[in-house]
Amino acid sequence: MAPAERGASGLLQRFSETMAAIRGIGGAVEKNRELSHELVRVQAELNRLRDVEADNLRLQHALDFHQASPHEMIPCDVVSRNISGWWNTVRLGKGSRAGVRKNRAVISPDGLVGRTTEVTPLTSEVLLVSDPACRVSAKLARANVFGLVRGTGSTLKGEPKARMEFINKDVEIRVGDEIVTSGLSSGAGEFPKDVHIGYVEKVYRDDSGLFQYAELIPRATVGLLDYVFVISDAKKEGR
Repeated sequence: MAPAERGASGLLQRFSETMAAIRGIGGAVEKNRELSHELVRVQAELNRLRDVEADNLRLQHALDFHQASPHEMIPCDVVSRNISGWWNTVRLGKGSRAGVRKNRAVISPDGLVGRTTEVTPLTSEVLLVSDPACRVSAKLARANVFGLVRGTGSTLKGEPKARMEFINKDVEIRVGDEIVTSGLSSGAGEFPKDVHIGYVEKVYRDDSGLFQYAELIPRATVGLLDYVFVISDAKKEGR
């Protein structure tokens, strides 16, 4: 019986070792699962901190812009957007109670955003410069040549577009030329002088041959707007 007992004992020992190994593998799997969950949690926290840092940088940029501007401005947060259809508008979280008035210029650190249209005590609607109903008296910063900028909607990719019209046909317009507000009245809205609108992308001659026009992308409405400023009546004292 001794050989059989030794054989059975060896089998029992190997079986015990195998079971121990299996239990060890199970423990390793559980440990790996815990580590994976911890990795996901840490990655989510890292992404949150990155978002907070980016938001702080945008706020600091907006604050620096507000302090350096020669205009008296009302800071507003954007609470909703509508740029999918023919109308290109955003809604601000401040209204007449905060001093916002109708047909006031709305700007951001990137340039002209649009003008206020409908104003309630707590909110206000802004017509973006890319909307076909928005018209702004503008000029080429380099040549001091005047024209009228109006919105032309959005591209198939959702990028806002605008066009500067009634430019003298004899003026040389270059791709990349900066377009700014002229400060002259355009009949709808009050826009301060020399606010950046965008850069020339393409130049065409109109059908009459008397004028030329330039297509441009409004820089301030390309990205998602979070914070903007409504220009009030007065300028800051001492500037």
